[in-house]
Amino acid sequence: MEPTKKKPIVIIAIGMAGAGKSTFVQRINSYLHSQSPPSPPYVLNLDPAVTHVPFEPNIDIRDTVDYHQVMKQYNLGPNGGILTALNLFTTKFDQVLELVEKRAEDVEYIVLDTPGQIEIFTWSASGAIITDAVASTLPTVVAYIIDTPRTTAPATFMSNMLYACSILYKTKLPFILVFNKTDVTPHDFAVEWMTDFEAFQAALASHSSGTVDNEGEPTYMNSLMNSMSLVLDEFYKNLTAVGVSSMTGDGVKEFFEAVEASRTEYERDFLPSLAAAKRARNEQLQAAQKAREVAKDDSLQRLMKDLEVDRAKNPRAAAKDQWTQQDEDGDDDDLDVNIVDRSEDRWPGQYMDITRAQRRGNEGIQWPRPT
Repeated sequence: MEPTKKKPIVIIAIGMAGAGKSTFVQRINSYLHSQSPPSPPYVLNLDPAVTHVPFEPNIDIRDTVDYHQVMKQYNLGPNGGILTALNLFTTKFDQVLELVEKRAEDVEYIVLDTPGQIEIFTWSASGAIITDAVASTLPTVVAYIIDTPRTTAPATFMSNMLYACSILYKTKLPFILVFNKTDVTPHDFAVEWMTDFEAFQAALASHSSGTVDNEGEPTYMNSLMNSMSLVLDEFYKNLTAVGVSSMTGDGVKEFFEAVEASRTEYERDFLPSLAAAKRARNEQLQAAQKAREVAKDDSLQRLMKDLEVDRAKNPRAAAKDQWTQQDEDGDDDDLDVNIVDRSEDRWPGQYMDITRAQRRGNEGIQWPRPT
């Protein structure tokens, strides 16, 4: 008996504009092609505004939605155009899932390259629909790409971590922090800040010239970042971080090791919560349906009771209020009429101001206006 083939893992690449998401996708695509035997991934480009991608996507949103035409037709700006294009593409995402499921037996990885404007995917309805759709079908991991050279400042690092935390708790999926561009700046400092609270405090004190005010008290921003670092300390404990250079390929092997480890996390944590959410949703729908049926039966019983009371008070009217098959057959003749939409055509009896009626050019009639 042949062993059951594992389902492919979906990697959703998310990150700030300029973090190197597309270059990262190109690098992991190249890495998988170079394996022996080659294991090419199934790649989806979800950025409708990009002019060039350094890889050949299997499914490209630009083949379905014309970003510039969307901007022109709906009178939108760049971000509104990207969001609307993604919304339009999402209406056909069931077809995308069908294509992906057909290739599930042939590929090991499915990679989604998201738009450069991170909020368009992470906080939009279309982004949530796409994420939930793939996560409910296949093992899914979120790869949060970070521009390492731009996070050397503690304040910027903290901002990135807060955004990563919000995405993690919104998607509730296995999460990998990918510190990109390590060929420019190693990510060791970030790992140290994540594992050693005092190291981050020292970096914050040395980096900020305005850590105290004129009275020697810590400034508001300094106190806020100190407090947030304590809050995020628990967040760091359950997080996987890898350093990757999309230019040289360093760290890509470690990234895929983290991805494989995320499969276990997906099956252990996400699938049970998904099943529980489905059960809760079904129970809510069944309870709502039952409540509607009870309310309907109650209304019908009250109506019948009112009718019985009314008939008891007015026996003559009740005697006339009888239905017969003959009456039903006779009513059919009255239904054979044409329904007129009065908003379009004039009907008999409608008021017309004949002084304003259009005439042929050769009539030469001058109607006196009423005084």
